[in-house]
Amino acid sequence: MDEFGRRRFLMATATAATAATAGAFGVKSLTGTAAAATRAAHDAQSAAGYVDVQLLNITDLHGYLATAPAQDSVITGAGGRQYAVGGVAYMATHLARLRAGRANSFFFAPGDLFSGWDFPAFTLADEPTIEALNRLGLDFATAGNHEFDRTPGFLRQHMEQGIPYEGAGQTNSFPDSGGARFHGADFRYYSANAVSGAGGATVLPPYNIEWVDAPGGKRLPIGFIHLTLLGTESGGNSYQPGLTTLDELSAANLCAARLKALGVGAIVLSMHDGAVAGSEFDSGSEPSGPAYELALRVSSDIDAIVTGHWHCAFNMMLPGPDGRPRPFVEAGCHGQIINEITLRLDPDTGTVVRALTTSVNHPNTRDVDPDPVLREVVDYWTGYAKQHAATVIGRQRASFRRQLSPAGESTMGNLVADWALWAAAQPADSFDTSPRPDRADADLALIALAPRVGRSVINTDLLAGPALDDPIAFERAWRAVGYGCPLVSAEVSGQQLHDALEQQWGFNGSGLLTYAPLAVSGNVRYSFDPAAPAGHRVAPGDVLISGAALRLEASYRVVTTSYTWTGQDGYPALGGYRAPARHRRDVESFPAYVAAMGVLKAVSTGRVRTTDSPYLAPGREALMLTPADPVPGVPAPVAAAEQAARDAGRRPAC
Repeated sequence: MDEFGRRRFLMATATAATAATAGAFGVKSLTGTAAAATRAAHDAQSAAGYVDVQLLNITDLHGYLATAPAQDSVITGAGGRQYAVGGVAYMATHLARLRAGRANSFFFAPGDLFSGWDFPAFTLADEPTIEALNRLGLDFATAGNHEFDRTPGFLRQHMEQGIPYEGAGQTNSFPDSGGARFHGADFRYYSANAVSGAGGATVLPPYNIEWVDAPGGKRLPIGFIHLTLLGTESGGNSYQPGLTTLDELSAANLCAARLKALGVGAIVLSMHDGAVAGSEFDSGSEPSGPAYELALRVSSDIDAIVTGHWHCAFNMMLPGPDGRPRPFVEAGCHGQIINEITLRLDPDTGTVVRALTTSVNHPNTRDVDPDPVLREVVDYWTGYAKQHAATVIGRQRASFRRQLSPAGESTMGNLVADWALWAAAQPADSFDTSPRPDRADADLALIALAPRVGRSVINTDLLAGPALDDPIAFERAWRAVGYGCPLVSAEVSGQQLHDALEQQWGFNGSGLLTYAPLAVSGNVRYSFDPAAPAGHRVAPGDVLISGAALRLEASYRVVTTSYTWTGQDGYPALGGYRAPARHRRDVESFPAYVAAMGVLKAVSTGRVRTTDSPYLAPGREALMLTPADPVPGVPAPVAAAEQAARDAGRRPAC
């Protein structure tokens, strides 16, 4: 290596490196705008004597293998130019081009690769996504919040190791495109801040160290730190009583110090939390969000920050605490973009020459020939899912409708409440390692039929055909109920239960009294007086649970969705619940209920009644809420606004 030449080059660029700010220098490429720490980083001669390392990453694929959903299938770059994007077969072609001739290349992702809403992946235990990622050559990944949608045990034992669980061949361990049984991921998951309990050990390794080739037979280490979204354990879909996520900044700084002590000179942070930085996927402007706040403060020993979770796209250089610029990037979602960061390492020290760092967001365009192997994988799983969808799992002798009675009752709501009570009595997921109370079943079920915020867990009616025992195919049951949310049973006082029933009534922003009814399981009967004052519409003595009147001082175990427990459906009285037990997700559990029942018969009605008093108090107008219509052909969470909001851990107002 020409040591004099290298030092002379660095002296010439030192001023530019110091002056670099969040507004990146840019040079047009064929597919995007390259962000660079300094203008000199684009000089081809600047690579001489250094070790180039290519970092390729995608984020938030969510199992969309064939293409991105319609709302994400076109992205906008510099000058308003638009690109049609998506699909792993096209991604494979782009990856092969980007990797060509690169000796030191790593392909990774900052989370939410699986547990999405595309039918083949969602209904086939996310095994199609893992096979596709294996064939794409993914090296490692950060665990996002949705990787915990089932359980940490499911992530480690099934997704990583391929261990089957109950229902192999029917609900998991399907034959892959080559005819082999699912064997798990050829890559590993990591997280530095997801731990067991409040102060336990990390449930996954916190970081990984990779090695690159350098001149003279030397090997240089690169450390990758991984962060899971803070609050994952209390999110609607990823609710996990036995999981805790620790402060992201502290976890990242601790890992950076450990890696530095191990002699690692180059460090990359891969985090499943994000930001927004403008509307063009290949640049960045006016950044904001939790990842941005962390990037300004996190250890200066970290040389690049790769983000996810927000489904945003940006590519920029951002100064760290020491003023030196480093890449700050996010690669959109659903297979839209491949981010490429090039680090140049000093072969003597293994440290990154920050002034020579570049980053590009490449659109995963569909104007190239799709990779034939990945196309075959996608086609195989699409066809397999269609066959699986048509499998008859049960029959019905009655129709179940979402139409609400004047008391706020529906036959579909009653069916779903009966399912929830049944589900709470079933054995836990075999991979669920979360702590469970001595009693995990429930005394009653509550289901939000028309929550004031977001959607009900009920998506469609279940209407019987002319046959006496009309068949129910798997897909019909799967689409009828659920959005990937676990049921949770927990203990509340009789007072809390009474208060939650009272919270079915509330005033909206226009001053109208609204009624957001809760369905109750078949062992519950109660009446209410709609004209009574707030807090007195439901008399405790008029609430019967298995024939006994509600006692305010007693304790009851209630089962409902995690969204309802965490206050996202508008019944805050339930917020002080105790001894929670997580049960299976709705999308797995409701089809299992249909199969277990064999034949769905008419449910009892009259569980909720009104008194004979006038329906409205004098001078007050009321609005009965009704369930929202489902998104055509897909479960509720696939709607764009809902999906983005649920990814961010909140229910949308829609």
